[in-house]
Amino acid sequence: MQPLPTLKVFKFGGASVKDAPAIRNLVAIVRMYEGQGPLLIVVSAMGKTTNALEDVFQRAYTGKPYAEALQVVEDYHLQTAQELAEPTRQDAQPTLQELFTFLRQQLSDLTPEQYDQQYDQIVSFGELLATRLVAHTLAAQWLDCRSLLRTDSTWREARVDWATTEQQLQATLPPLLAQGPVVTQGFLGGTADGRTTTLGREGSDYTAAILAYCMGAESVTIWKDVAGLLNADPKFFTDTVRYPEISYQETIEMAYYGASVIHPKTIKPLAVRGIPLLVKSFLHPTAEGTRVHDCQHGLLAPAYIRKAGQCLISFESKDLTFISEENLEVIFGALAQVRLKIHVMQNSAISFSVCTDFSAYRLEQLLSLLRDQFTVHYNTELVLYTIKNYTTDSLERLTAGRTLLLEQRTRQTFQMVCREEV
Repeated sequence: MQPLPTLKVFKFGGASVKDAPAIRNLVAIVRMYEGQGPLLIVVSAMGKTTNALEDVFQRAYTGKPYAEALQVVEDYHLQTAQELAEPTRQDAQPTLQELFTFLRQQLSDLTPEQYDQQYDQIVSFGELLATRLVAHTLAAQWLDCRSLLRTDSTWREARVDWATTEQQLQATLPPLLAQGPVVTQGFLGGTADGRTTTLGREGSDYTAAILAYCMGAESVTIWKDVAGLLNADPKFFTDTVRYPEISYQETIEMAYYGASVIHPKTIKPLAVRGIPLLVKSFLHPTAEGTRVHDCQHGLLAPAYIRKAGQCLISFESKDLTFISEENLEVIFGALAQVRLKIHVMQNSAISFSVCTDFSAYRLEQLLSLLRDQFTVHYNTELVLYTIKNYTTDSLERLTAGRTLLLEQRTRQTFQMVCREEV
């Protein structure tokens, strides 16, 4: 089966399917593209469902009551389904209730020592629920991507088996797309033996890129609640600037540093096959947005990137010897083992510091591995700021009134770690 060069891949995130009016808006956007070729729609969990399911899972895993928290999630979905119900077709609620019954069975059967694997099995229900509801409302075909998007068993950040995935998608999707739009899940994959995996938080963008790459799509469009790819998050910065177009390389760097609009792994598969990424607003679907593609442009406006929930960890050798290559090998090995990613690192004669996302579970694992060899200090509830293409004015704007715990700069990039703003 050949790729589909006229295929459009749409990705709708949690904000765009957060309630019944939002889902109706999604339907209206899809209707705008009727007759323009095959359409594959990737959908994230509704609103903050992933966060809610993480809380339910954490409660269940640690033996705490979770029934009430889960009931809130179920009521939210069933209420939305009821609001979307129409007299001319069957209600979606029975399908959703079946999924919640299965979810409860999964939660009652958790076992110790398999935290990450079981996380994937539970949290993945957000996408399954959302896509069932969207497909039902849109009267589109529902596709379980877990049987097609093949991954290994690196739980919570699965690695894609590209050859198998491409073969399976090209064999399965074209006849389905010939019948009309297809709705599938972002964020999810599956192992060869049928277990669910996830691609990392906010991984639905990456899913859209994987599908586009494997199918030779015409484009990928990410529908957001902002006007396009901006130089800063408007929730935290005023006077933001929209980039009308931007290169793959520049976007990869912004995503790597934590720009929330695009998942870091999204760009590479698109760049390899020259597939443009469009970032558009679901609130103003006819507006221009941003085009990410292979292009040349001059100096861009400074990009401000904010990552909250950070932890600064410092390691000192207990015998006060210099931090050597051997010490660093041990520290890096432990960080990799507990899967804490380094966002910034800095060393002095007798200490080495890293900034990572905070996870109490992973931090405790790290301490157990290293506390015998190193004195470890850490600070939590921190924010990491990055300015890409910084200027003197942008530095002054960002640092004014803040106490910096760590700062670092290169020719084009400035980073600093400070305490969370009150």
